[in-house]
Amino acid sequence: MSTETIAAIATGMTNSGIGIVRISGKESFQIIDRIYRSKKSTKKLSEAASHTVHYGYICDGDQVIDEVMVLILKYPNTYTMEDTVEIDCHGGTLVLRRVLETVLKYGARPAEPGEFTKRAFLNGRIDLSQAESVIDVINAQNDFALESSLNQLQGSVRKKMKQIRSKILHEIAFIESALDDPEHISIDGYGERLMNLLEPLSMEIKDLILFSENGELLKEGINTVIIGKPNVGKSSLMNALTGKERAIVTEIAGTTRDILEEQINLNGITLNVVDTAGIHDTQDQVERIGVEKARESLTKADLVIYVADSSIPLDENDTKILHLLKEKKTVVLLNKSDLPQMISEKEIYKIMDEKAKNIPIISVSAKEGTGVKELEETIKELFFHGKISYNNEIFITNIRQKAALQQALDSLMMVKKSIEDQMPEDFFSIDLVNACESLGKITGDSVGEDLVNEIFSKFCMGK
Repeated sequence: MSTETIAAIATGMTNSGIGIVRISGKESFQIIDRIYRSKKSTKKLSEAASHTVHYGYICDGDQVIDEVMVLILKYPNTYTMEDTVEIDCHGGTLVLRRVLETVLKYGARPAEPGEFTKRAFLNGRIDLSQAESVIDVINAQNDFALESSLNQLQGSVRKKMKQIRSKILHEIAFIESALDDPEHISIDGYGERLMNLLEPLSMEIKDLILFSENGELLKEGINTVIIGKPNVGKSSLMNALTGKERAIVTEIAGTTRDILEEQINLNGITLNVVDTAGIHDTQDQVERIGVEKARESLTKADLVIYVADSSIPLDENDTKILHLLKEKKTVVLLNKSDLPQMISEKEIYKIMDEKAKNIPIISVSAKEGTGVKELEETIKELFFHGKISYNNEIFITNIRQKAALQQALDSLMMVKKSIEDQMPEDFFSIDLVNACESLGKITGDSVGEDLVNEIFSKFCMGK
């Protein structure tokens, strides 16, 4: 690992009240001594106590760059486990750049993306799952995603991986010891005992993989398509969900000819919503392109919200659309519930046959905003069984970690097969070691430098 002292702007490059320039490395205090001037004291900041704040100026020789507050943080009680200095200056983009340029001029080098967190990982302060959760905290789009990321940052995934790996390592050690000293360590009946251990371990990993689907949805959002015939209230529903006039609404059928995309935070759940052109038979070339785009969006959707105008009878276009939805997670909204009703739930279920038994049907009025709360609860029930809690649950939220879990599970399945096939015990050990290494990839106990570099290259500058 590089021992150079690094520096970067740790706040957004936009005009604000305060901006922060962060310095980390063995020469952090020497650099700040060269550029900091106090109004009252001649004492060097390198001689100050750790975790103290000092008021003064950043200077380049005789030129004052900015009036600042400087935070001194001494090894090892810092984010990077290195001597660290944070300069709180005015938040203008020009002054931030000038302060950073001065720091670089007097001995630091520009930090790479994610290099502060990378050093925290390499110095043993956090593991790889915690490091990845840092960027998830920054990118969180809703309360649940934030809570999950903070849970991982506090070490929930590390603790779980340590528990599972310690059990596997114990069995590896037992097998190796028994093979080395068969006179004193008996392996009679060991296959059956190992099988009894593998069952609950496998279930733990399977549950983590299963919950990872929820984790991905919480983190990335549920890809949602609003679909239906023209003029049934799709755009009105979009506006009701967003709380703003995002889509043009008129009495003219076919007003929406292209897809509209919006990210909506619905009671803490993120929906990546696409409002589509009405699906129907049309000779209008532009409208037909919009209909095709609507069909394409449908194939990629995690959730389909089908909107029907409940004030008019169902027709052939409704039937065609409902048949398209049989293989999708769908919520049917009977819109315009404020008008006399011409559609019943029975008609919807009859068209969709057996597939419709568990499809929720909700009466709403996009115009009056009624039924939206019930839609929120229905979506939560469809994807999270009505409850999202992080008190005792761990949600794996990235593909790399999920793949490592699957590799570990596959290795444990190989061990179980070896036991069933009555293979020698050293066969058990090979796959147990593979399972242990796969779990180690999640926390960073068994990853290469190239992977570490790739992970941290995705971080923002200054973090």
